[in-house]
Amino acid sequence: MSAMSPASVVTGDARRTASAPRSPWPARLAIGAGVLLAVLLQLLPFYITVTSAMKARSDLSSQWLPPFSGIHWQNFATAIEQGGILRAIGNSAIVTLGATVLVCVLGALAAYPLARRPTIGNKLVLAGVVGLIMIPPLSILVPLYSMMSQWHANNTYGGTILVMTATQLPLAIFLYTAFMRGLPISIEEAASVDGANAVQVLFRVVVPMLKPVTATVVILTSVNVWNDYALSVYLMRSPEMRTIAPATATFFSTTSSDVGAAAAASLLSALPVLIVYLVLQKYFIKGMVAGSEK
Repeated sequence: MSAMSPASVVTGDARRTASAPRSPWPARLAIGAGVLLAVLLQLLPFYITVTSAMKARSDLSSQWLPPFSGIHWQNFATAIEQGGILRAIGNSAIVTLGATVLVCVLGALAAYPLARRPTIGNKLVLAGVVGLIMIPPLSILVPLYSMMSQWHANNTYGGTILVMTATQLPLAIFLYTAFMRGLPISIEEAASVDGANAVQVLFRVVVPMLKPVTATVVILTSVNVWNDYALSVYLMRSPEMRTIAPATATFFSTTSSDVGAAAAASLLSALPVLIVYLVLQKYFIKGMVAGSEK
C-alpha cells in the first residue's frame, strides 16, 4: 500500500471541515433574537431613568417618551442641592472603599489556609462560611442595631465599614478559596525550597496571582456596598451621613414624590460604579470562572 502524502491529508481535513454541518439559520436567528431581547431588557430601566431625569415635574407624559419640550436640567440641580446627592456619593465612596479594602485583605488571608490545608477543621470552617452567605443581613438587624448603639457606632464611618465588611466577607473568602485551589502549588514549593517562609510565599508568590479574583471581589463588594439600603438606612440616619440609597429615597414620601430628581440622583450615583466596572471587566470575567477549569 502506498503511503498518503501530507498534501492529501491536509486536503482531506480541509474538506471535512468545509463539509461540517452548520447550525440551521432558524436556530441562529432564534439565538440572535434571544440575545437582543436580553440586551433590551437590561437597557430598559436605564432608558426610563434617563427619560425621567430629563423631564420637568409638571410633565405628565409617558415615561416611554423622550422629553419633546427640551431637557430639564433642574432635576440634577435639585438632586445636588436639596437631596445632597454629592455628599451622599462621598459618604458612599468612603464606606465602599474602606469595606472593599478590608474584604480583599481579610478574604485573601483567610482563604489561603483553607485552600492549601484541606483538613477536616478547615473544611468545616469553609462550610460555615458558605452557610453565612445564605443568611440575609436583615435577619440580624435588631441585635446589630442594638450593639451598634451601645458602642456609639451609629452614624460613623468606622461602624458602617465594619458592618459592611462582615456582610461581604463570606462570599470573598469562598471566591478566594476556589481560585487558590486552582493555582499550581509547585510555584509555592519552589519558593519554599529557595528559602522563603510561609508569609513570604503568600505575599510574594500567591498574592500577585490573585489579580483576576481580586477584581471580581472588588466589583461584587463595591457594588453591593454602594447600592446598600437595608442596613445603611438604619446605621447612617443623620442627613450629613446618608449614603446614596437613603439619600435617593428622600425624594419619595407618602404625600408627594419627585421622580425626576430621584432619577437624576440615580444617574449621578451610577457613574462611579460604571467606570470601575469598565476598567476591571476583563479581570471580572476571569475571576468569575476561577476554579472551574480545575
